[in-house]
Amino acid sequence: MNDHPGEQAAQDPIKLLAIRETALSVDEVFRAVGDDASGGTALFVGTVRNHDGGADVDALGYSCHPSAEAEMRRVAEKVVAEYPVRALAAVHRVGDLRVGDLAVVVAVSCPHRGEAFEACRKLIDDLKHEVPIWKHQKFSDGTEEWVGAC
Repeated sequence: MNDHPGEQAAQDPIKLLAIRETALSVDEVFRAVGDDASGGTALFVGTVRNHDGGADVDALGYSCHPSAEAEMRRVAEKVVAEYPVRALAAVHRVGDLRVGDLAVVVAVSCPHRGEAFEACRKLIDDLKHEVPIWKHQKFSDGTEEWVGAC
């Protein structure tokens, strides 16, 4: 049993959730999860890579369903319910992106590092599988591919 208030989940730990058409900022997400009671902060940054499935990727675009932000909140609330999260933030980009652009940035602060790592992994994995965001990849050979949620 953790008796210190800092060991418990924060009152309103969801600090930032957004889907944006503009460039993402690692600094903004990191600042959003700053918390004096947190001993561990885990951050994940997803970037557009130059290949997928053995094919060269030239560019890609992300699009989302109108319910995507609400689904992102539902996923975040599940993570907060499962871990002692002090602060949580997640932003995802939509629109046309180039190789090297940031596609998603998530971060979680918890009292201890292990909890922060686990909560951050749960957050990004569930966002990827449950939030209706689709990726349209354009390959160097002229072919294209749509990929399901994230």
